[in-house]
This record gives sequence, structure tokens and C-alpha cells, in this order.
Amino acid sequence: MLIHPQIDPVALQLGPLAIHWYGLTYLAAFGLFFWLGVRRLGHAPFKHLPQWQKRDVEDILFLGVLGVILGGRVGYCLFYKPAYYLSNPLEIFAIWQGGMSFHGGLLGVMLAMVWFARTRERPFLQVMDFVAPCVPTGLAAGRIGNFMNGELWGRVADPSLPWGMVFRGAGDMPRHPSQLYQIALEGLLLFVLLWWFARKDRPTGQVSGAFLLGYGFFRFVAEFFREPDAHLGLLSLGMSMGQWLCVPMMLGGVALWVWCGRTTNKPH
Repeated sequence: MLIHPQIDPVALQLGPLAIHWYGLTYLAAFGLFFWLGVRRLGHAPFKHLPQWQKRDVEDILFLGVLGVILGGRVGYCLFYKPAYYLSNPLEIFAIWQGGMSFHGGLLGVMLAMVWFARTRERPFLQVMDFVAPCVPTGLAAGRIGNFMNGELWGRVADPSLPWGMVFRGAGDMPRHPSQLYQIALEGLLLFVLLWWFARKDRPTGQVSGAFLLGYGFFRFVAEFFREPDAHLGLLSLGMSMGQWLCVPMMLGGVALWVWCGRTTNKPH
């Protein structure tokens, strides 16, 4: 049985300014996206499309940051605590109190990419195909922040589990370090699979479909080991809110994959 290390959430204190580790993991996520995005320009079909330039990666990153923050916050308020935030609407803006939703962030990024696609006159699915393989490493960085903060821990594990971990504030029983599972599955493994798949010329939209299906599946699996939100618990069919939100992702990913393959919607 392991004990979660007590890590000071503040990485650096400069007078009244406190720089948190969690904020640094977000910066790392955005930096990784830019680094991978520049390299993505060398993949098919983008290397054959002269309109795709490094400045597009910069613009996508800026819009994506807005989408992640605004969509993630609004999604958390709507998906996880709608009644509370309807009664306390001003607290929606209190992002320093925590509370972000990946699924809300995804919707926010998609809306931001709709804006980018329209203003640059690019096919929306082509834009999403560019973005998708660059996202999982950022997700892994965010889960590292969750682990360092000792939050979003896993369900109670069998005491014989070698890597079972006691988290401060979660009782004395060993738990699954579900943050590490998510780093491995929806972060690193999803990145390897998507990056490999996206390097070759694919029908427009299939890379996006692969992301939706892959993330939805890996997150669905990880949720079996993650402690459900205390105020929600398990919902219908014994599934968590995270799992229910993954269901439309997986269905949408399969539908998009099949539709793109049948229409032979080649990149253009």
C-alpha cells in the first residue's frame, strides 16, 4: 500500500503571486499542442495544402485555450451541478474554486474550431482532423496535475493491490490511482494510436471519429476505477456521469467513421 505524496500545490511563490503546479500543467499542455501542431503540418493532407501554415497553429491554439476554459467551466456547471449554479449564477465565474469538465471543454473547442473554419474558409472536419492527434498529450498533462493535487482519486481497491494508494482526505483505505490510469489510457496510449493513424492520408473526418471513439472508450473504462462525484454517485445502470457523457462520444465517433468511409470523403 502506497501513500500519496504530500505535494505543495504552489510551485513558486513570488511575493503575492503564487504559481500553482496545476497551472503549469495547463501551460505544458498548450506548449505540447503547439509543438505537435507544427509537426502535424508535415502530415498528409496538410503538407499538400499550402494554405495551412504555422500561423494557423498559433490561431488554433489561442481559440482552443478559450474553448477549453469557457467550455470546460460551463460544461461542469451544466453537467455536474446545474441546480447549484442556477441558484448561484455569479459563482459560475469563480473558476479559482475549481470545477472543469472535459466534455464541456470539448464542446467549447469544437465551437471555437467552427469559428476558425468559417473565418479561414476551411472544411470543419479537416480542421478537427488536424487538431485531434495533438490533444491527448495535453489531457495527460492535466491528469498529472490532478494526481499532484491528490484530487479525483479512484475507488476503494483490494488491499492486496500493489499500487493501491491512500489519498489524504479520502479515508484510510487504499484506492486506485485512477489519475495515473487516465494518463496512460486517454493520454499516452490514445496519443500513440491517433498519431500513428493520422500520419497517413485518411478520408476527411475519420481522424476526428477515431478521437471521439478512442477517448470515449478509454474514459469509459477508466471511470470503473474512478470515484464518482460525491453529490452525484452512480446514475442509471450503475454508470457514472462521466460514462454517460462518453456514450454519445463513442456513438458519434463510430457514426462519423462509418459515414466518412462510405462516402469516400477524401481530403481536399
